[in-house]
Amino acid sequence: MALEMSVQRPELLAVADAVAREKNIEREEVLEAMEQAMAKAGRAKYGQEKDIRASIDRKTGEVRLSRWTEVVDAETVENEATQIPLRIAQKIKPGIKAGEFIVDPLPPIDFGRIAAQTAKQVIVQRVREVERKKQYEEYKDRVGDIVNGVVKRTEYGNYLVDLGRAEALLRREETIMRESFKNGDRVRAYIYDVREEPRGPQIFLSRTHPGFLAKLFAQEVPEIYEGIIEIKAVARDPGSRAKMAVISHDSSIDPVGACVGMRGARVQAVVAELQGEKIDIIPWSPDPATFIVNALAPAEVTKVVLDEEGRRCEVVVPDDQLSLAIGRRGQNVRLASQLTRYDIDILSESEESERRQEEFRKRTGLFVEGLDVDDIIAGLLVQEGFSTIEEIAEVDVEELASIQGFDENIAAELHRRAVEWVERRNAELDAKRRALGVEDAVAAFEAFTPAMLVTLGEKGIKTLDDLAGLAGDELVELLGEEAIDLETANAVVMAAREHWFSEGSDAGRNG
Repeated sequence: MALEMSVQRPELLAVADAVAREKNIEREEVLEAMEQAMAKAGRAKYGQEKDIRASIDRKTGEVRLSRWTEVVDAETVENEATQIPLRIAQKIKPGIKAGEFIVDPLPPIDFGRIAAQTAKQVIVQRVREVERKKQYEEYKDRVGDIVNGVVKRTEYGNYLVDLGRAEALLRREETIMRESFKNGDRVRAYIYDVREEPRGPQIFLSRTHPGFLAKLFAQEVPEIYEGIIEIKAVARDPGSRAKMAVISHDSSIDPVGACVGMRGARVQAVVAELQGEKIDIIPWSPDPATFIVNALAPAEVTKVVLDEEGRRCEVVVPDDQLSLAIGRRGQNVRLASQLTRYDIDILSESEESERRQEEFRKRTGLFVEGLDVDDIIAGLLVQEGFSTIEEIAEVDVEELASIQGFDENIAAELHRRAVEWVERRNAELDAKRRALGVEDAVAAFEAFTPAMLVTLGEKGIKTLDDLAGLAGDELVELLGEEAIDLETANAVVMAAREHWFSEGSDAGRNG
């Protein structure tokens, strides 16, 4: 009697259909998991080292179990349990080639209790993998969305949130201060990251992210959702205070008013969700100075001095507005700085006046001593905007003569004294540079002033090799941003390195 090498199991198809419906995954993926489980049980019976494979007929549920042996050249046999030399394989099956397989049917096994348990574990594991992959595919494009979930459990102060189709993590530091959740509480949060990790995809939630506030407003304000009003920037001190800059693309719609809503209804809905966080809504402006003034509201500003390149600014406010501009624990200026991305230094009018007077005294003293003039002439030079003797040496005599109270004789004399002072000072600096051992090759760079060369010498940069060994940003750090910019520093360093390449090519020719 011939041994039956397959068995009809139509109930397997019914089980696969049920699991696929319950887990909302493809029937084919469930059947593949079943085949893996059967193959694992087959290896437990016929040998773990063997290549045992199972197949389930997709129409009849017929189960076939087989052993696969790869045909290889005699010298490449690495595993006798799964490989067979070509010469022996050809005796079994003439005409077979290396790389093909000999497939031996095996008697189907009776799934005992242990085998069935193993199969169940493999199926559960495979279904879990498929579910996780599906979760990742579903949520990877939802970064930046707000989701609603239910707190499932708490682990080390972090919350695991059930989103219905997936589980997400809300870390303690991503919750608003003083708020806490219990199991079963409903929570609304912002998806800020979705990552694939060894234990499966991880969905990370936040209630402190600036994007959470922006998305809440988009839900409350139809004009934002429709794109008529745009949120340009958000800065938050979660649970305490926030600033949001908005602009309208329709001149007939007031962006601030639309976000506040009738009797503050729209903004209050967001405030309630954020545990009473106070929200300042301000108009955004393409002009940095105007934007900074708006960002510091409710404080009044009398003057803004901008350094756009360094993204720094100095803001002067009335004396009685200083504490309001800075805010409690520096909150107002800190949020304004985050919103505008400018470092903001706040001064009161009296502080600025005091500093101006100090600068005036300092510059006046410099001119009195360096040019041997009286306080009146020195004061006139400062009032005209001169801050160094070099500036006076470089300006035309006619320009000096145009200063009220000066004539051509005074202007010419001042210019002569300034030039002599610069020459004398440069000679002293050059002597100091030589004493420090800074090479003439370094001094030949036009980008360096005598004072900069002394600074380099004091910091150990004395030869072309020393200079060539620096990076551009290191040179800026040594001399200071006010002395040299990064572009010039990079050009100087590259020029200093030229002798390396010329020496290398000379060595190549000599060799």
